[in-house]
Amino acid sequence: MARADLILNLIRAGTRGDQAQFRKTVEALAADERAKNHDILADRLIALLQQDNNGRPKPLVPPPIRPLSGSLVAEVVPRRRIEDLILPTEAEQAVRELVEEQHRADLLRSHNLEPRHRVLLAGPPGNGKTSLAEGIADALNAPFLIVRYEAIIGSYLGETAQRIEQVFEYARSRQCVLFFDEFDAIGKERGDLHETGEIKRVVSSLLLQIDALPSYVVVVTASNHPELLDRAVWRRFQVRLELPMPKQGQIEEWFRRFETRSGHSLGVLPRSMAQSLKGLSFAEIEDFGSDVLRRIALSQLDANPKQITEHCLAQWKKRFTQANPNADGKDE
Repeated sequence: MARADLILNLIRAGTRGDQAQFRKTVEALAADERAKNHDILADRLIALLQQDNNGRPKPLVPPPIRPLSGSLVAEVVPRRRIEDLILPTEAEQAVRELVEEQHRADLLRSHNLEPRHRVLLAGPPGNGKTSLAEGIADALNAPFLIVRYEAIIGSYLGETAQRIEQVFEYARSRQCVLFFDEFDAIGKERGDLHETGEIKRVVSSLLLQIDALPSYVVVVTASNHPELLDRAVWRRFQVRLELPMPKQGQIEEWFRRFETRSGHSLGVLPRSMAQSLKGLSFAEIEDFGSDVLRRIALSQLDANPKQITEHCLAQWKKRFTQANPNADGKDE
């Protein structure tokens, strides 16, 4: 049976003549039925939505200018949980509030409110933006869809905007988390004199699609260069979070969890390892941990975790110094 909150929203939208809300509610009903494996009913709801006032099908969207090379999105099984991540306190609280709103959407809708569902993550590469998007999908038990830019970006006029529209149309069919990595690639500032008219049309189309997205679709975008994003793009996102480089205390906590998770005591205090690796991203620290585990595994019975860890620390510290000759090693 359809959820009571959606039926109420449908009646409310019909009596007010709110076509946009009416469409969103029917799409939400279809998504809810599809989640219950009622695919035939979900398809009929969408088919009815696509009819005109006389009951005739609306004209079909023109086919793509060129055949698509593969799917526009990749569905990935989330490997991370929010609990696995070391996040700034404010970011963790904001994400948990968003997840709660999605889980209790029925209550919010009974008060004529919608849960937040548009998230912008900013910060240097390797510090958890993709992992956090996965964690949100895991917490919502929703499909995790990653937009594939190699299939999205087209060389013909209007092709990219058309494919973006197809991505959003696909996402609207069910509850999911839609993830745009390196969002500045398509959300660039339209006032940039160096950009072409095509990218401006892409951004305009993108904004329209984001505005029309129903709240049961959580769109998460990530950018290493948020200063490049169009100002109107910023306004579309209800949750905007920064994931900075880890501080020493966070690196220490990572190593404590790493030893528990791996079942290996590395023989070096987490504080000492954090001091040696200060300035690296979380992704680089994970790579370091994998290096240590590989050496321990290959050494087998002769493994001396402390010696192996100290050897890897020396290698990584030398590598970091070569890559950052001006690093002063100061913590923020």
